Amino acid sequence: MPLEITQEDFLTPDQVLALKSYCRERADEAKEEGKHRPIRNWAILHIALDAGLRVSEICDLQIRDIILEKDHASIIVRDGKGGKKRGVRMGSALRRHLCDFIAWKETVGQPVSGRAPLFVSSRKGPLTRTAVYRVFRQYADAVSLPKRFSIHSCRHTYASLLYRASDYNLRLVQKQLGHRSIQTTQIYADVLNEDAVVAVENLPQ
Repeated sequence: MPLEITQEDFLTPDQVLALKSYCRERADEAKEEGKHRPIRNWAILHIALDAGLRVSEICDLQIRDIILEKDHASIIVRDGKGGKKRGVRMGSALRRHLCDFIAWKETVGQPVSGRAPLFVSSRKGPLTRTAVYRVFRQYADAVSLPKRFSIHSCRHTYASLLYRASDYNLRLVQKQLGHRSIQTTQIYADVLNEDAVVAVENLPQ
């Protein structure tokens, strides 16, 4: 089924900032109080917002998949849609966060090497997609985001922001998202068409 998106599927930059700020504040409080879950949740949502991974890809991440070299920081998705492997470059803010997150995991006794999961459930088992959906909903509600948004909205939002930030480089967006066909990525270009913005502003008053 072809991807169908409109402007209602994207968080605005202000909404992204509000969500990130709230997550960061809860994580900082959790560190002071010796709690774990908000620290994990902030890392989950930061990856969703700044790397655009699918929920299943987030759940499957292992420590070995996080490449934190300064000039080569990437997330390796080993089993993306269609069984394809890809590397997703990450910015310096996410890189620093994941460095700190993995260091924190070690201090609380969680394994931090090889095939150990990056994220674990509160019961120490694998993180489930349902849990990620609930994390997003909890934090989205806390900052009064509209109910139409879901965790997948983070992926759409990442694509839209990356498309603009890359000076409308569709191939780069395709590679980062792991789309098999450029036609799928083209949908973002169509929705975010700057010519349409100019055209409607130039309609007769």
